[in-house]
Amino acid sequence: MKRGNATRMIKRAAWPAVAFVIVGTFAGHAIAGPNGLLAWRGYAQDLDKRKTELAQLQEERSQLKHRSQLLDPRKADPDMADELIRKDLGLVRSDEVIVPLAD
Repeated sequence: MKRGNATRMIKRAAWPAVAFVIVGTFAGHAIAGPNGLLAWRGYAQDLDKRKTELAQLQEERSQLKHRSQLLDPRKADPDMADELIRKDLGLVRSDEVIVPLAD
């Protein structure tokens, strides 16, 4: 084989080889990259965990909202206010008996 033919053949094969490497790199990242097809399963599991956490936080938020509405100074719930005063300040009337509960 002549030297000119070999050089010409290498030059003709170089651009398709470079294109193949570039396309292969993109294909590899599309499949196994951090945002590729294989990462979707992990994203789905994370999404399920986040939805569960969101539901718990929304439930907690609604409970806190209800509790804050009970403590509104314009229309406070007397039972709730009495419970908080007794718990936080330790106020007890002389005719009451305290029964400790184990937590």
